[in-house]
Amino acid sequence: MRDLKHIYYFEKLLENSYNDLIGEAQEQGRKAIGHVCYQIPEPLLNLPGIFSVRLRAPRTTSTEMGNYYLTPIFCEACRAILERALEGGFDFLDGIIAPEACAMMNRCVENIEHLNCCTKPHFFASYVDVPMKSDETTLRHYVLQMKEHVLKPLSEHLGIDTSDAAIRKAVAEQNEVSAVLTEIGDYRKDEQPRITGYEFAVLCLASYCCPKDLILPKLKETAEELKTRVPEPKGAYRCRVAMVGSEIDDPQLIKLAEECGLIVVADRYCFGSLPGRQVIELNDEEDALTQVCRYYMTSGQCPRFLNTKKVQERHAYVDQICKDYHADGIIIEQIKFCDYWGYGRAFMNAVMQHEYGYHVLSIDRPYNVGQSGQLRTRIQAFIEAVEIKNIQKEKGE
Repeated sequence: MRDLKHIYYFEKLLENSYNDLIGEAQEQGRKAIGHVCYQIPEPLLNLPGIFSVRLRAPRTTSTEMGNYYLTPIFCEACRAILERALEGGFDFLDGIIAPEACAMMNRCVENIEHLNCCTKPHFFASYVDVPMKSDETTLRHYVLQMKEHVLKPLSEHLGIDTSDAAIRKAVAEQNEVSAVLTEIGDYRKDEQPRITGYEFAVLCLASYCCPKDLILPKLKETAEELKTRVPEPKGAYRCRVAMVGSEIDDPQLIKLAEECGLIVVADRYCFGSLPGRQVIELNDEEDALTQVCRYYMTSGQCPRFLNTKKVQERHAYVDQICKDYHADGIIIEQIKFCDYWGYGRAFMNAVMQHEYGYHVLSIDRPYNVGQSGQLRTRIQAFIEAVEIKNIQKEKGE
């Protein structure tokens, strides 16, 4: 396929933690708020006057300083983010809001705060206790936490309008981005997709790392371009795969997988589009904050939700997207030393194979994949296994 007109532009935005669009927004007087987890509703970090930035550490090589403060058995993403902070990579931030969803990431943000890695005089860090179950009782707790530890500090430290009208405006702006990305992502359902998994991962990740209003015009142009893009001929990809698991904040993992001959058609991982880039429907009968919190609590697919209903829902969700996007198999990935996905991956691997009948590749991967030869070999073997299974299925064996 011909290269997308703006793909290089989007790739450049992801090369560093700080990018040109962040600088442009700050020149307009807007404040940058760092975040690390789906459990902090994004619209609350994109109220008028502020914009959210997904914390990540692209092109990480060494994590020696991160290892010193967090130990080498901490999640590699946490150590890499702290390393980048110690290097001054997040000095542009005006605040960080982190959930006590993952103890390791919480320790990472605490170190960023106490080691004065962000030097703006008004910089603040706030920590939110988010629920591990999804019901109306935990929703009330969730809403209270958002009021006390997100909206209140934003108002007190930065003078941000946190009214119901402001929240609705932020939701509407995010919905516009989500609608465009959903339109683009839906092309992956086609028998001959006109966008690759890598290209979509770049577009989607950029929407987490840049002010949404500034990235929207080029996303719209890309959506229009894709309407007439000629896809690869049938048979160009050996199998279709859903990528599931912990955070992927570097599209190189998707690129490596697709270089082996597959195409990633669905992205159910932390900070992918499923469910992170779905439209949030609001009504006028209930306050916006409660509705936003309910949406994020009920749509969250993190294995930190331990109750049986949520676990079963998580597996059923993966099955449904595999059907919707016509996936032949599933790759379940986990960053090394991630506690939640450590057991979530093992359990899901067994369930998706034995109860749902999918061919699954389960991988424990480094944060910075690079050009891992071992991982490439395992993916190639997985593709061959999926092909054999498909041939046997066609023969009725």
